[in-house]
Amino acid sequence: MSLLNEYIQKEQQLKQLQEDLQRLEGDQRLKSELEFKAKLEALMTEFGKRPSDVIALLDPASEQRTTKMTASGNARRKRRLKIYKNPKTGEVIETRGGNHKGLRSWKDEHGDEAVESWLVRMED
Repeated sequence: MSLLNEYIQKEQQLKQLQEDLQRLEGDQRLKSELEFKAKLEALMTEFGKRPSDVIALLDPASEQRTTKMTASGNARRKRRLKIYKNPKTGEVIETRGGNHKGLRSWKDEHGDEAVESWLVRMED
């Protein structure tokens, strides 16, 4: 696409966005929402409240939902520690995941089933 064509296309998009913006500015619903927002912010400032304070006041259950989500949703349970011991070399590998470099090399060399049989113990 030539630079001139791109310029013309962007100019048309700008004109369309300006028309959309003018149409929104004339909408009574938008004016009403902007007025409500301004009055609410002024009231919050007057009483020294934050948006989260207002939400907690109007919908106490929302705080329980966010607390429940952070307790169970974001924090994953820690994986169990697996300890493997190679019976041929006596080498020990401790890992919490299956992507350990040494464990992967053992599995490539001896096979998954054989290496899993070398599992000595699991800890939390």
